Amino acid sequence: MAGPLDGLVVLDLTTHLSGPFCGMQLADLGADVIKIESPQGDSMRGAPPFIEGESAPFMLWNRNKRGIRLDLKDAADLETFWELVDGADVVLENFRPGVMKRLGLGWETLSARNPQLVLGSISGFGQTGPYAGRGGFDLMVQAMSGLMSVTGPKDGPPYRIPLAISDVGAGLYLTIGILAALQARQATGKGQWVETSLLEATVSLGVYEAANYFANGKRPEKLGQAHRGSSPYQVFQTLDGWLTIGGAQQNFFRKLCAMIGKPELADDARFRTNADRVRNNDLIVDLLQAEVLKRSTADWMTALEAEGIPAGPVLHHDEVFADPQVLARGMVAEVEHAKAGRQKTLGVPIKMSATPGGVRRAAPALGQHDDEIKHNKPKGKKPWSGRQSRSRQSR
Repeated sequence: MAGPLDGLVVLDLTTHLSGPFCGMQLADLGADVIKIESPQGDSMRGAPPFIEGESAPFMLWNRNKRGIRLDLKDAADLETFWELVDGADVVLENFRPGVMKRLGLGWETLSARNPQLVLGSISGFGQTGPYAGRGGFDLMVQAMSGLMSVTGPKDGPPYRIPLAISDVGAGLYLTIGILAALQARQATGKGQWVETSLLEATVSLGVYEAANYFANGKRPEKLGQAHRGSSPYQVFQTLDGWLTIGGAQQNFFRKLCAMIGKPELADDARFRTNADRVRNNDLIVDLLQAEVLKRSTADWMTALEAEGIPAGPVLHHDEVFADPQVLARGMVAEVEHAKAGRQKTLGVPIKMSATPGGVRRAAPALGQHDDEIKHNKPKGKKPWSGRQSRSRQSR
C-alpha cells in the first residue's frame, strides 16, 4: 500500500542526525528519499556500534532511503545533481549557513532551476542573526537553550539529557514546515525555503519554563524530579524498582491518599489544591514515598490501574522493546540490509487508517543505488497548471 507521500521525490544532502531524521520521516511516509553522500560517505557511517562493519545509528535514521555518491565539486556529478533537482519536490540540507550558496546551490539558484522546489534547511543557530555562522551540535544547544540549567538534581551541576533532543526536535519541525510548504504549493504552484535551527527547536520545547519566566521574570529553578505545574507528578522508588505516578488531578490525588491509608491528606490545607501541592511538593512527595517503598512495582501498578490513576514503571530498553504495548503498536520493525543482514529498527509512530507509512527498506550501503539512480532519474516537473484554492473552489 502506498504511503501518503508516495510520488514525492526528496534529495537528502544532510549528515549527522537532524537532517537525516527529517528525511527519515518523509521516507517513512512514502516519499522517495535519495540520500546524496560525498564519495567518502556521511561521517555518521563511522559512529559505533557496528554490525558487520555498518553503523547501527546510521542505519536506523537513514532507513527507507536510496543512496548515491556525488562529489558536488565535480562537473559531471554536479550535472547529475541538477538533473535530479529537475525531478525533485524537496531538497534537504544542514550545512553551515552560506555553504550551499558557495557551492552554487543556494535558494535563488535552486528555485530558478525548479520553481516548484521546496528547500529545507537546518543549522545550529539559524540562517540569520549574530550566531548564524557558528557550528552547533546538540551539546552546546542544550546548554544555550536553557535546557541544561533546569535538568538534573536540584543542587547539582547542569545536566545534558542523553537524548539528542535538539537534533530530533529540529528534524521534526523541519518535517512540519516542509509539509506546510507543499500544501501551500498546491495553491500557488511555487515552492519556498523552509528553515529552522537546533537552537530554535530546543528553546520552543521549553514551554513550562518559558511560561514561568514570562509570568514572573525570574529564572526557572531546578526541580530535580518534580514538575513545575503539577504535584504529585514524578518518579518514586518501590520495593524492587522505580515507578512514575501522575496523581496531580484532584480525583486522582484523593484516590491516592486513600490507597496509602491517609485520606485526610486530601483535605489538608497544605495539599488541598494542585497549586498548594506544587508549593509543598517536597513534603507531599516524602509522605507518599514512605508508603510507595513498602510494595513492589507490580503491586503498585495493579493497584493504581484499578483506580484509574496514571502510572508507569521505569523500564530499561531491553524491557521497552519487549513490552506488549510497544510491540502491539508496531514500534519494533525488521529490515534486510545489503551488508549487515536482517536488522531490527524502530517502527513508524504515526498511524494512518488509509495510507499508512511503513519501513520498506534498510538504509543504503555507501553507493548502493549509484547506477540505479543515475540511469533512472526522476523525470523533470511539468510546468505548473495550477490548482484552485479551497476558498475558490467553494464559490
